[in-house]
Amino acid sequence: MIETLSHGIHCIDTGYHRPGLAAVYLMIDDGEAAVIETGTTPTLPVVMSALERCGVTPEQVRWIMPTHVHLDHAGAAGALLAQCPNATLVVHPQGARHLIDPSKLIAGAGAVYGEQNFRAMYGEIVPAPQQRVREALDGSRWPLGGRELLVRDTPGHARHHYCIWDESSRGWFTGDTYGIGYRELYCNGEPFLIPTTTPVQFECEALLSSLALLMDANPRWCYLTHFGRIAASRAHAASLERQLHEYLRLADASAPGTERQRRLGDALLDYTAGLLRGAGSPLDDAQIRELLAMDMDLNAQGLLVWLDKQR
Repeated sequence: MIETLSHGIHCIDTGYHRPGLAAVYLMIDDGEAAVIETGTTPTLPVVMSALERCGVTPEQVRWIMPTHVHLDHAGAAGALLAQCPNATLVVHPQGARHLIDPSKLIAGAGAVYGEQNFRAMYGEIVPAPQQRVREALDGSRWPLGGRELLVRDTPGHARHHYCIWDESSRGWFTGDTYGIGYRELYCNGEPFLIPTTTPVQFECEALLSSLALLMDANPRWCYLTHFGRIAASRAHAASLERQLHEYLRLADASAPGTERQRRLGDALLDYTAGLLRGAGSPLDDAQIRELLAMDMDLNAQGLLVWLDKQR
């Protein structure tokens, strides 16, 4: 599915796991294109088909810009680069080496998901040629047609995370910094956002600072990878902050033991289900748990890694 937005921007549903989970954004300006996020290698045919349907040839792609190197955002970076002969891969300075040599990414994701699940989810991770990779320093600007894209360093979800400001639409491409807002989570027609604290580099104070940076630009839109364009709102940012503080409280209160991660994941699910009920969600508890079980398990993992680092 392709959703055509304003200002030459298209939201491509990659179909990763299910519809409405992970987006890739295509921006077109004066004959040049940028691809923001890449999806995974198994979803790359969806992205390439979307480019064709939007009238973009692979040769027109100038920038490939994953917000960070977690594999649902950057897993297809090397493979997409191979299909777009004039493109440059624009990566956070702390992430570039991992797309040039993805062995650590592969090992890390394999440890989280298991080898068999990893291969099914991500397929082959193609290394990016070093000469076609540029590091995106904080404040760097990347021309595209008649506009410029501004990259800002936004740690918190991961240290290798940046967000992209598009002045033309007054919007941020937020990766995971502005949380997850699946369409199924909408309450009374309004997005409901939840934080993502996945392993292994979650840092609460850094994430709160990054949220403040996004809001300081007075954006009109936020383009979520998970999922779709939403109207930017200080109320959303405040809700994410409250949820993060409660996440930390629940993590700190969780009893040590072999079942700690599972228990914490259940506590996060209970807390989030309560918030959704209070906001008027049409989902029942079973539907909420089915939708968010994997996210909350990953959130629990990341919180416990963070907690261990504090001690």
